[in-house]
Amino acid sequence: MGNSGSAVKVCTDHQGGINWLSLSPDGQRLLTGSEDGTARLWSTADSQCHGHFQGHESYITFCHLENEAAFTCSADHTIRKWDVMTGQCLAIYRGHTSIVNRILVAKDYLFSGSYDRTARCWSVDKEKQIQEFRGHRNCVLTLAHYSSRDVLEEEEEEEEEEEKVSRDLLVTGSTDCTVKVWWVSSGRCYQTLLGHTGAVLCLILDAPNRELFSGSTDYTIRTWNIVTGEQLKVFKEHQGSVICLELVNRHLYSGSADRTVKCWLVDTGERIQTYKAHKHSVSTLKYHAGILFTGSGDACARAFNSKSGVLQKIFRGHKFIINCIQIHNELLYTASHDGTLRVWDIRGICKRNKRRLKKERSAQGRSSQKGSLSRLFNNKVGCMVQQENGE
Repeated sequence: MGNSGSAVKVCTDHQGGINWLSLSPDGQRLLTGSEDGTARLWSTADSQCHGHFQGHESYITFCHLENEAAFTCSADHTIRKWDVMTGQCLAIYRGHTSIVNRILVAKDYLFSGSYDRTARCWSVDKEKQIQEFRGHRNCVLTLAHYSSRDVLEEEEEEEEEEEKVSRDLLVTGSTDCTVKVWWVSSGRCYQTLLGHTGAVLCLILDAPNRELFSGSTDYTIRTWNIVTGEQLKVFKEHQGSVICLELVNRHLYSGSADRTVKCWLVDTGERIQTYKAHKHSVSTLKYHAGILFTGSGDACARAFNSKSGVLQKIFRGHKFIINCIQIHNELLYTASHDGTLRVWDIRGICKRNKRRLKKERSAQGRSSQKGSLSRLFNNKVGCMVQQENGE
């Protein structure tokens, strides 16, 4: 069993639950989006609030932080862009007719998915809608983005002339049980991936390997070839909805409403580990330095040895579900529906894990050396036998 940990800092500035937590690419700031309709900017150096973004007319569902700009989407049907330094609202993106669930920033594009059954593409700088992706029969919950340059060989490309200019593709997962792949330039649907029998809650893209992973309320994870649309594998062992996914070194981690996380070998489909101890759904997970961190509906975060599955630590203090976690400089950040952002010191477990990995590598090295000596000895014996036999 793991030891209980206490937070080194508790940030209570929000007046409502925190729905999402985003870390800037440079690691200097965090952004929280809340049920209170505001977003807050935090410094990872001192965990102090350095920005308060107000303007949305309803709760914030999701947020995304770049180094110089912040983005929030809301139940008020809009997306907003904010200046990180001044807190000023730089742009309001209007067009959706219902709650905006998710946003994704890629290059100069801003993508959004909504309960209005559409996804949309916006120009980040011009506050202008570029494209609308219409075809889902129910709300769009999750998004992914890639370029066909990452996955297609020249002879495989069959897109229209206008699509050769912009080879970006958007992937959308919906409560209509489908995943769709769209050409960004034309809004045309390139693939509809059929197989799930429940809402698609999460997507993970591995463009270099041409693979897409989708998790669903049908209790399964499915792997797809994003070029052909072929379903490659179905991971079936969960007994509840698959809520979150993480892909690390061809290992797929899946968090579920069945109160477990499972680890799968992507190449074989084999389930190699199950992480237990959660008393409610696993709502979020993050892999860091050989440790799997999870957040749960039981208001606790946990740290597991990713290889052995052993629970190393429990982080107690939140009162409601943990919706999101981030890790930076061996600090764990947890954002909860109780309205607090908590900061935890994980240097101890990271250090222990590094020592364990060092011992394992050393043991493997000795084993390898023994194997080499054994082979050398056997070869010498073989040579001696051959000489005695006059061969």
